Amino acid sequence: MSEIPGSAFSWPARVYWEDTDAGGVVYHARYLAFMERARSEWMRARGWEQDTLRGRDDLVFVVRAMDIDFRAPARLDDQLQVSVQLLECRGASMIFGQRIERAGELLVEARVRIAALRASDFRPRPIPAVLLTELKPLLETP
Repeated sequence: MSEIPGSAFSWPARVYWEDTDAGGVVYHARYLAFMERARSEWMRARGWEQDTLRGRDDLVFVVRAMDIDFRAPARLDDQLQVSVQLLECRGASMIFGQRIERAGELLVEARVRIAALRASDFRPRPIPAVLLTELKPLLETP
């Protein structure tokens, strides 16, 4: 795990057989899993365990929308870096910018809108004020 300047965060991912098609190229849906893990690790690195937020605050974060641009394929055994940047933070949602790179080459770029929901009934809810206060200073400009 390595930090990038500002609040951007980078998480390593290795491409395994299970991530690829018969030709050894990463299946498009696997990139979403790489990005989900990186966002989870971004939160964990800042002390926000998702299981704790669910149990203590009745809060879960879910993907509401995603705009993704596939630029080049990753292949079996590639070592990837998946970055996370918080671009927007509102009362009940966040937007992240994410990139997947291999040795500095941009492979995938995405904007991910995350919604805050009550864990008990999956209805929208505000992000707790204490968490919102901690998130605001992490905002990056794209």
